[in-house]
Amino acid sequence: MNLTRQIIALFLFFLITFSVSGQVADTIKVTQFGVKSNSYLNASKGIREAIEKCKGKQNVVIQLPGGRIDLWPEDAVKKEIYISNTTENDTLSKVKNIGFFFDHLKNVTLDGNNTLVVLHGKMISFALFNCQNIEIKNIQFDYERPTISEAAIISVSPSAVKLKIHPDSRYFIEKGKIGFYGEGWKSSSFFTILLDKDKDLMRYASFDPFLNSKATRQENRTVLFEGDFTKTNYKTGDVLSVRDPYRDNCGGFITLSKDIVLSDVKMHFMHGLGIVSQFAENITFSKVIVAPREDFGRVIASFADCFHFSGCKGKILIDGCKTSGSHDDPMNVHGTHLKITEISENKKIKVQFMHHQTYGFEAFFAGDSISFVSPKTLKPIVYGKLKSAILINKKEMELVLEGELSNKVKVGDVIENTTWTPEVTVRNSRFERTNTRGLLLTTRRKILIENNIFYRTGMHAILIANDASGWFESGAVSDVLIRNNTFEECGYNAGPIINIMPENHELTEGYYVHRNIRIVNNTFKIFDKPILSARSTKGLFFSNNTINPSNLPETGTNENSFTLTACKDVVIKNNTFNTSWKTNIAAFEMRKKEVKTDIRNSLNK
Repeated sequence: MNLTRQIIALFLFFLITFSVSGQVADTIKVTQFGVKSNSYLNASKGIREAIEKCKGKQNVVIQLPGGRIDLWPEDAVKKEIYISNTTENDTLSKVKNIGFFFDHLKNVTLDGNNTLVVLHGKMISFALFNCQNIEIKNIQFDYERPTISEAAIISVSPSAVKLKIHPDSRYFIEKGKIGFYGEGWKSSSFFTILLDKDKDLMRYASFDPFLNSKATRQENRTVLFEGDFTKTNYKTGDVLSVRDPYRDNCGGFITLSKDIVLSDVKMHFMHGLGIVSQFAENITFSKVIVAPREDFGRVIASFADCFHFSGCKGKILIDGCKTSGSHDDPMNVHGTHLKITEISENKKIKVQFMHHQTYGFEAFFAGDSISFVSPKTLKPIVYGKLKSAILINKKEMELVLEGELSNKVKVGDVIENTTWTPEVTVRNSRFERTNTRGLLLTTRRKILIENNIFYRTGMHAILIANDASGWFESGAVSDVLIRNNTFEECGYNAGPIINIMPENHELTEGYYVHRNIRIVNNTFKIFDKPILSARSTKGLFFSNNTINPSNLPETGTNENSFTLTACKDVVIKNNTFNTSWKTNIAAFEMRKKEVKTDIRNSLNK
């Protein structure tokens, strides 16, 4: 009898489950559309047709065949896209080639079946427009010819250096000069970053000594450069990574979409920028790896940032992820300040995108809440709600408020969209091999950074900024918890390890840009003094952290461990310092009593 009841209960459970989900998922196999594993043929048309088959369906699984498939721009979806932090040069086309294009789809799963998708030319791996409840899982993406060229130094002398060019990097020598090219492109500039493989440190470098030398092709992809190398500090084993700095693409793109999940996704190379989420809601990255394929000898996987979130809302979750080998920051979360250029008599406001890499998309929508902000102080002037918002050209929007416009608002002020601001959690992840920062975070909603490893980020492991004069990346934080992380030898190019640095060029007495930041129970392995710097922050708590010396040579600078400018309610207590130097706290534009500390004789001004 008990067994019968259990069977009936199980049947009812499945019946209810299927009723709730609506229906059993349809499975669409891309092999039905001519896509074949390991054929090295262009699968773009078959992939496009398989995804089009999802239209009108409510619960679909698209299944890839496993092995390797190749995608070329020919037969791929082509779409004009303006992407935050990548849009440059008005004279060039913004049409992108997209491998997997999801448009107005719901409840679709792309099951990669661990397929390696190899992109040719410059392509976006996947793009989601106006989608809901989409999962991309168990898939790998790489470029046949990455747009970053790599070369290892195999011998060095004052008058000659020999490089071994990586097999994935195509090059030519013309009239004694080297150049790099790919599928439909050739480099015109040579932005260079060097990886010191012995120390696993990345630093800015210059390719000029090679460009000013005579290049001679030798066997086994080696090139001899004869010239003046007396002022360089190259050594055998170093790896140079070289690219044209122009950003004209991204690795993946998610926009105007909701409830998106990437799980067990590997991005082995991304051109232009990484995975960009732009005005999207509820994004989860679980076990997303940005790193070169193992045993392929490459060191760089991302042309710039790895995970980029611009103007998102809802919840962003990064869990169990890893980034290794990027030419810029592993993660950036921000909004965008637009500047007021005109206020008409009927109270219409014209605003303009200010940074040359960010424009061309709607940054406001009817019903959004906004904040008018002073660009010099970053202090909110008044708040409002939008009745309408229209993109009138690629650089400008026209806004109309609900209700009256305050006479405190003037041309030159900036506006932040406060509706499109996300809650962010980053946990159980590892960030390594970057010459720049680790996480850039500016959002007014809750931020939790826990149980992560930051390994030798060249600059700040965590940067909390906010500006209306440079990048115009907006967001004053109000609830940040950084706990149980390991910061290992970060900031070797430029410290401190954690930098809270809003770009308010005028301080306002009694106003603080950032608030309520707690840094607790972390382990810092440091080679130099600077640990934390903060400006215009109220409620800064640094406690129960352990600071240990590193294996790198101690720099022993005269800099302070903590630098505070115009802060209030700062607590630096109950930390363990195992370093050989004295720990100092420097405070500027503030009273000493605003700092509570148990570090004896440490507070200077």
